[in-house]
Amino acid sequence: MRKVTSLVSLCLIIPLLACAQTPTGGLAVPPPTAQRFAVVSATARHGTSMRWTASDGTKMGRESTLLRGLVNETDSASHASNDGMFDRVTVRGHTSFGDAAETFAINNGMASWKSVVDAGSAAYHSPAEYLNYGGPFDLQADFIETLLASPHQSLAMLPSGQAHAEVLTSAFVGEGASRKKVTAYVVTGVSNTPLAIWADESGKMFAQIDSLSLSYILEGFESVVPMLQKAQSDALALRSRDIAQKFLKKSAGPVAFVNVRAFVDGKRFVDGQTVVVDHGLITQVGAAGTISVPKDAYVIDGAGKTLVPGLWDAHQHIVGDATGPVLLSLGITSVRDPGNVNPLTLSRAKRRAEGELLSPRVYPSSLIDGKSPYTAQVGSVATSQDQAIALVRQAKADGFDAIKIYGSFNPAWLRATTAEAHRLDLHVHGHLPFGMRPAQAIADGYDEITHIFYVIMQAMPDSVVSATGLTRVEGTARYSKDVDLHAEPMKSLITTMVQRKTAVDPTLVVAEAFFVQENGDLSPAYASFAGTLPVSFERGLRQGGLAVPAGLTRADYRASFAKLQSLVGVLHKAGVPIVAGTDGYGMELVRELELYVGAGFTTAEALASATIVPAHLVGADKRTGSIEVGKAADLLLVNGNPQVNIGELRHTNLVMMDGVLMDANALRAVGGFSGMPAD
Repeated sequence: MRKVTSLVSLCLIIPLLACAQTPTGGLAVPPPTAQRFAVVSATARHGTSMRWTASDGTKMGRESTLLRGLVNETDSASHASNDGMFDRVTVRGHTSFGDAAETFAINNGMASWKSVVDAGSAAYHSPAEYLNYGGPFDLQADFIETLLASPHQSLAMLPSGQAHAEVLTSAFVGEGASRKKVTAYVVTGVSNTPLAIWADESGKMFAQIDSLSLSYILEGFESVVPMLQKAQSDALALRSRDIAQKFLKKSAGPVAFVNVRAFVDGKRFVDGQTVVVDHGLITQVGAAGTISVPKDAYVIDGAGKTLVPGLWDAHQHIVGDATGPVLLSLGITSVRDPGNVNPLTLSRAKRRAEGELLSPRVYPSSLIDGKSPYTAQVGSVATSQDQAIALVRQAKADGFDAIKIYGSFNPAWLRATTAEAHRLDLHVHGHLPFGMRPAQAIADGYDEITHIFYVIMQAMPDSVVSATGLTRVEGTARYSKDVDLHAEPMKSLITTMVQRKTAVDPTLVVAEAFFVQENGDLSPAYASFAGTLPVSFERGLRQGGLAVPAGLTRADYRASFAKLQSLVGVLHKAGVPIVAGTDGYGMELVRELELYVGAGFTTAEALASATIVPAHLVGADKRTGSIEVGKAADLLLVNGNPQVNIGELRHTNLVMMDGVLMDANALRAVGGFSGMPAD
């Protein structure tokens, strides 16, 4: 729901007038009496967000956060009219993506808004609350407080949409005089998945708890975040159980996909196939005339359609229970979660196994980082080599498939840590610890490099390699365009990766978003989904790439992205295993495959990177990942021919997971999509 943006009172006087980016020193200064919210994650505090009311009645906000190098310095000013809704909003400041300016105003029966991603207007006939694109937490808190105070806790929104809140659960927090009851609400209509927030008994914002990203909580109550997170998760689990019971109904008998184009053996498309499934397994595959379809089979005509293995997202941080239906609607039946809140990961796995959670099968990694201002917001923190090794052993004991190393991890501990992981048969992947190049990480035990940024780090200047946080990514945006992929040092690195069978999880869609996109653009990853998502959520998808520094242009950044895309093609051609992942919502997966095709993959090779290759990487290829007799019936039926146009994979028709057949339209409805993506 939130983006990173900011504000100014001068712009309130002249609404929608373009204002210059406001430096940190020019932002509003909160009074000592301002209400303060701590901005925290599972591993650290990342900033403060403050709320107060000025002497003239203007509501003010000021936020300052730092997350792994991503900076947000914003303020806001807002005013409500007689109907209780915003009639003026101004945001100003700056983020790592550039200017945060945003304005909204109602004048003479017309509502108008302008943000860094859009501008528009609409006639204002009845109460509706403007939902800001960015800015401090104060604006979201005001929106929630207005929603909770509205009749039936429903509220029309601008630019469009309808928000609704329902009670989720309650808890008591604090001690003595500060003890209070807080209630969690689930808010729908704002995003494609439900949003949980906490309010006090007077309906005032108390907290927003996010298990994977940043949480906001009234300062002084930071210690109760884990308790509220558990209460919130337990309550949402009850909703998830009802959804699971609706979809996870075993087929009464065999299912036969007849006269269908099929991607078989993990390698090739074949027309005119029949595939029979029974008791959760693929029992027959072959030409339509050679297969004996059981008399009691449920027959699905595959004419004009293509049957492929269930897709894999090899880089999907599961945000919560609601992620499951979203991913399944996209045809994703298996994911690798490369780092999360471990207890929540284990809880979801248990509930899925018991049929109480509708979710792809998850192959989780335990994320391990060191202590620094750039520590990952989830995972476990090691402050010594012995502690790092103990965390590896704990990951194995808890049933994790891999460990993921992060940027703040001490390079001196890496060799011993990976040796212990390999002794326990755990896969090792991750970002590069600060100061390391990929060749060194591979020599010290990496089985896989996460993000294509870190592969090309081999050719970056020492100043980039030794940098911390986002500076390393910005360095690859600056210098990648000039790298010769066929010369040293990349030549030797690629040879080593081939010899060691070092895999790469490129997440090219992340690089595309950071380097290519301008504010207001809807990335090709999301363009097909335009109009099927809540407007407020779709606005967030229009955020541009990283701000381009002086002396460079967006064209330079785009040239560097093109070089990263070419690098994926070079790696693949050399024989380096490539696994497709998004590090996003899952909607980006088919775009990732389109980028691989653009890098020189055949459509079959691109599809393999999202099916059999990741299955092999995690050791699941004997069970799933391809259409072969004896394997689990994880299947996806799509309208069209992805052999010709890999983008047709977006047109999911039916999804089968472990032999359970699910209608993609029904999954889309639960996942917050209003329909099938466009061509």
